[in-house]
Amino acid sequence: MSKKLISGNEAIVLGAQKAGVGFFAGYPITPASEIMHKFASTDIPFVHCEDEISSINMIIGASMAGKKALTATSGPGYSLMQESIGYAHMTETPIVIVNSQRVGPSTGMPTLPAQGDIMQSRYGTHGDVNPIVFAPNSVEECFSTTIHAFNAAEQSLSPVTILLDAFLSQMYEPLDKDLIDIKVNVRNKKALGKGVGYLTGLLSKNGTPQTKNTDYYRVWFKKNKEKMENAAKNYNLFEFIENKNSDTLLVAFGTPSRVISSLKEKYSIFRPIRLFPILDELKDVAKNYKKIVAIEMNDGQYATALEAFLKRKIKKINILGGDISLKEIMSELRIMNSEL
Repeated sequence: MSKKLISGNEAIVLGAQKAGVGFFAGYPITPASEIMHKFASTDIPFVHCEDEISSINMIIGASMAGKKALTATSGPGYSLMQESIGYAHMTETPIVIVNSQRVGPSTGMPTLPAQGDIMQSRYGTHGDVNPIVFAPNSVEECFSTTIHAFNAAEQSLSPVTILLDAFLSQMYEPLDKDLIDIKVNVRNKKALGKGVGYLTGLLSKNGTPQTKNTDYYRVWFKKNKEKMENAAKNYNLFEFIENKNSDTLLVAFGTPSRVISSLKEKYSIFRPIRLFPILDELKDVAKNYKKIVAIEMNDGQYATALEAFLKRKIKKINILGGDISLKEIMSELRIMNSEL
């Protein structure tokens, strides 16, 4: 057995190594800094950048040069990266971004957890994009989801985001990585071009920039959207705990999903691991329940997305300020039940 007690941040590094990462660039920020610190002690090419804008652009360049590449940050850094994330979408460049969320906005409460970057992970960059976003809830899933994220990036030729929170980044649990068998996708160099100096994605048609060609854009966008959706179908990752005596479905991910695990005795629970594109399996499950309650550490960001996706009202339990307790959640559920 090779079981080790490690943190979520350390598991991210091990998962990236398993996936074949060839370059890391980053800037220190709580609670993601240990990812950068760990990479600094490996033999993987590593740059401590001057800021997050440099970090994201360096990994885009590394990916274009043929390396699988990763950066890690928290909310303020993720905000700074958004323009370049859009550029990676436009140029169809596979990269992986880890965002360990903390209470915001801005500097906020740097050592306390949150899930305030859900909508940003989907709509943060300008223009129309269709990103793939994952949210693990354990150290073991930090490892496995990182491999999935690299695979999804290679298949979709796009940026893929992994959303953690401060609790999960700093949490220690045993991991036996040798028991997790996930096939690693090999870099498709033909799909990326021949090297430095090429144009790809929206920019190119036979090597010619297409910045005024509406017809080309529409064809490109449709093809790119279909490519993203097809890649995402390989990662229909979720956990569903059914309680046949309940008419209420709780939806939670990350740390809140751990906190509510004991409520399976009274409610059904759906935990999406792939947050975006939203899982069709959630639609199939949700139609069997009278009430749906989304529990998240923000002001209802995923619940808002679910309402549009499911075309029905979602009850919200919004845990703000970096402190989450089962007692508070149960109290909110009792109030909801008394109102119905």
